Amino acid sequence: MIIGGGLAGIAAALHAQRPHVLVERTRSLGGLARTEERDGFFFDHTGHWLHLRDAYIRELVTSKMGNDLVEVERRAQIFSHGVLTQYPFQGNLFGLPPDVVHECLVGIVNAHMGRDAAGEPRNFEQYVEHHFGVGIAKHFMVPYNRKLWGVEPSEITSAWCSRFVPKPNLEQVIAGAVGAGSAQLGYNVRFMYPKHGGIGAMSRAISADIDPDHTRLGLAVDQIDPRARTVRAGDESWRYHAVISSVPLPKLVEMIVGAPDEVREAASKLRATAVRYLNVATNKPARADYHWVYVPEEKYPFYRVGVFSNAMPSMAPPGCSSLYVELSDRSPIDDREALKRDAIRALVEIKAINSSEDVVFADLRRIDPAYVIFDEAYESALEVIHPYLESQRIYSTGRYGAWIYNAMEDSLLAGKAAIETVESLPADENAA
Repeated sequence: MIIGGGLAGIAAALHAQRPHVLVERTRSLGGLARTEERDGFFFDHTGHWLHLRDAYIRELVTSKMGNDLVEVERRAQIFSHGVLTQYPFQGNLFGLPPDVVHECLVGIVNAHMGRDAAGEPRNFEQYVEHHFGVGIAKHFMVPYNRKLWGVEPSEITSAWCSRFVPKPNLEQVIAGAVGAGSAQLGYNVRFMYPKHGGIGAMSRAISADIDPDHTRLGLAVDQIDPRARTVRAGDESWRYHAVISSVPLPKLVEMIVGAPDEVREAASKLRATAVRYLNVATNKPARADYHWVYVPEEKYPFYRVGVFSNAMPSMAPPGCSSLYVELSDRSPIDDREALKRDAIRALVEIKAINSSEDVVFADLRRIDPAYVIFDEAYESALEVIHPYLESQRIYSTGRYGAWIYNAMEDSLLAGKAAIETVESLPADENAA
């Protein structure tokens, strides 16, 4: 049984050698790697830029898509203190007000000189100050990540960030402060993207060979009974050899009949934050030429804005633009139209678009869960949950199944690894 038709579930079904059933609660495969279309404007579920580092996954995706997949060189910036600077902030201080550059440079030099004497950082805020100093922490890392995660950076660990937060050395930081640095830092200096149809075109291409006779769409799993080795969805029920699930981990535990109290308690400690975002269509080209911009300052209602049509013109009608706007406020909405107006006004202020009059529509959307919270309870909870699940031949994988922070490629690899694991299992003689 494969539960969930996102990228991990697609990869598991695509590589399955034994009979299987893929159950997906929505009417299409792809999970969050799908694309919405309205009036000729295309929107992914916020930025879904494909980074193909693994040779096997690169070959898989490119073989399915052929010439419909192109490589794009990243154009990413930061808007703060009224100016645009190059990404990443810590490696491109040039252009910021002199007092800000001075504070950031003094901070990183002090951090560099005192690092050996300092203790190991216990949370992400300390991690930032340890590696980048108090200036960079103050002017970008702490406020941006507060907006991104929806919690204080002191509440989360640094377990998620080794690959995703570039760490330039001191020489690179100084070079970036005087305008001699390079924007080519980080894991995402280039990305792949479909020529037409958004990231959903990739999901459709790689899932095209999945046997529809083994796929059930529009059907939500209600219950997993490990003792009887059965999965129930609506009026249907299947016996299973093993389960691969990519549904959010706390939801999976809720489905399991007879899950031990300690497993349910551990699942109750897992935290995640939701994200609201706007799909914004304009009838003129966006003023900004970047693919996305990071916005750390609290006075703006969003933490990141992307322009799909700058990366791929086919994402909007000619002479128009399609944007995604990731909002930092998670509180209940009193006035949806006011929320949109405030966001559009801020887009003009940061020079992403020329005028609010350019906006054709702004559709509000929500992802829940969006970001897993790596707090102090995180590791210990997973150490209880995953061994129990695997003892019952239930393998929880993918971004929300494994309860991690990852990229699309990682979910494809995880789905492939999961199906290889379960197909190597012997027959289960203990099933009731």
